[in-house]
Amino acid sequence: MTIQLKGIFQITAWDEIPYDESDDDSKQSHAKIKQQYQGDIEGSSELQYLMCYSSKESAIFVGLEILSCNINGKIGSFVIQHKGKFESGIASSEFSIVPSSGKKQLLDITGSGSFKSSSNGQASYTLAVSF
Repeated sequence: MTIQLKGIFQITAWDEIPYDESDDDSKQSHAKIKQQYQGDIEGSSELQYLMCYSSKESAIFVGLEILSCNINGKIGSFVIQHKGKFESGIASSEFSIVPSSGKKQLLDITGSGSFKSSSNGQASYTLAVSF
């Protein structure tokens, strides 16, 4: 059975370090991020992105996120694989749960979803999961 989960997450920490920069504002960087989830998912995550900026206002990114949470009374963790972009101040990502990454009561979790940022480091997420 698949269930639809919705809510918001708030970025609580962001540490980004460029590892290659050019004079035209393009760069590649590594970001370590912490987030707090609310809504159908209650919990926190640690996330690492590799980012490629073509300008200050445009980037693509890939990443892995470890989400420790409570979903409908099931407590555990799993890993999310991201593929996203940043354009005109808005970040968005399509993502999926890494197969066999679930722990504790979320051992058999599978699914995919997306997020879109709003303001002040906050974003809305949707995630369709099966157990």
